[in-house]
Amino acid sequence: MRLALDSVSAQHPSARPGAPAALRALSLSIQPGEQLAIIGPSGAGKTTLLHLLACALPPENAASFQIDGRAPWQLTQRERQALRAALFLAPQVPPLPPRQRVVTAVLAGRLPQMSLAASLRSLFYPSDIPAAWAALERFDLAEKIFERVDRLSGGERQRVGLARALLSDTRLWLVDEPLSALDPRRSELAVRTLADEARARGVTLVATLHQVDRALAYFPRIIGLRDGALAFDLPAGEVTPALLARLYESHEHELSGAAPVADEPAAAAAPPVVMHCR
Repeated sequence: MRLALDSVSAQHPSARPGAPAALRALSLSIQPGEQLAIIGPSGAGKTTLLHLLACALPPENAASFQIDGRAPWQLTQRERQALRAALFLAPQVPPLPPRQRVVTAVLAGRLPQMSLAASLRSLFYPSDIPAAWAALERFDLAEKIFERVDRLSGGERQRVGLARALLSDTRLWLVDEPLSALDPRRSELAVRTLADEARARGVTLVATLHQVDRALAYFPRIIGLRDGALAFDLPAGEVTPALLARLYESHEHELSGAAPVADEPAAAAAPPVVMHCR
């Protein structure tokens, strides 16, 4: 997908009246199949930008944001819903129903492309268990396929949310802080899997990251945000320590990334057994 922002300003819906805009006169152009990471200190506007790209938050000027040449907020509601079905948003905390089985939660990545009857049937009789198992295996979580979501750790839930992307038939992946609850080994596995899969499918990948080292290692293009404005837009190889120091001034403790919450030790995954989960 091609994304274009022309002097976009936007206010977070939970902001107090009169609060400064979360995004201020931001201009960006993202080409189909590009992979870029958005970095910056807390409160920089990273999550707000991701929600705007996901058509979940309108800009102040509807025409200032376009996807493939169309302004989502100038479309009808039905047209905008169809556009949203072509993109995938992975929040930092996935909204997973607590009593749902992991297999059902992962297969929900296909819901926008399924009929109502097929989606309801999938709630009781998962339609493609091997595909869900394969997606979970990429994130070192296949052994949890038939667990209930409320029995998972925070990091495991985060990886379930990422596995859904591999099941979705979408052209844009928007991933918000996908490594915040993962230990170093699994965080590297997760970001490498997302980057490799997006590259193989020609999917546009935009991720917000606190882990600057991971952003520089796996993303060709880096966007630096501070106070809702663009600080820099550069190839990863041109992002210098001096630039990072200015970006994180007064937030130096965030430059190395927040300490992750360790997941449980991985268990050996067995091949899936076809069964129906309720």
